[in-house]
Amino acid sequence: MPRGAGRRGLPQGSHLCWLLWAFTLKLCQAEAPVRAEKLSVSTANLPCWLVEEFVVAEECAPCSNFQAKTTPECGSTGYVEKITCSSSKRNELKSCRSALMEQHLFWKFEGAVVGVALVFACLVIVRQRQLDRKALEKVRKQIESI
Repeated sequence: MPRGAGRRGLPQGSHLCWLLWAFTLKLCQAEAPVRAEKLSVSTANLPCWLVEEFVVAEECAPCSNFQAKTTPECGSTGYVEKITCSSSKRNELKSCRSALMEQHLFWKFEGAVVGVALVFACLVIVRQRQLDRKALEKVRKQIESI
């Protein structure tokens, strides 16, 4: 039988690899920080923390349910810190990334890496057993033909 005859599309192992790859990307996908686009030179529309020095009044903390619905700063990360700008003395909210959130993302990534490594280790073992069986079968056929 010619090589690849009777098969359609990718070999079965490749389907599994692509499925695992897509799952890993979806699982480990972290939201990229949002960049403020500079459309105009005017600083009146910009938050004060972009154009002047500021002091953190309250450390990074998770947004409340009310803040999450009403404050745009909570949308990107779910965490917010209160800051006071030095020159203008304005109090504003600023989106931030908490250490706890970073730790959770790190362990999710580590878990995904270990899971993928285990899956591929199992695939290697299964494939090695298949190849060993084929080699043993060839040797048996050679011995029988003698």
